Amino acid sequence: MHYSKLYDFTPMPYSIFFHGGYAIHGTFDVPNLGRAVSHGCIRLAPKQAQSLFELVQTQGPQNTTIEIAP
Repeated sequence: MHYSKLYDFTPMPYSIFFHGGYAIHGTFDVPNLGRAVSHGCIRLAPKQAQSLFELVQTQGPQNTTIEIAP
């Protein structure tokens, strides 16, 4: 488990980092998903974050492309 060094050691389960310090990661604050509480990360419910993390690990980070579109 990764803990944010910038934001009060907030837990970031199943973190996949991209574009510097930004990440796709799980959150235990599931009721607030979809609300602007993050500083740029993409938050998922823990089970979905785990599934994505395991898929990336299986395929290899070098074979994974993350594209963010408006």
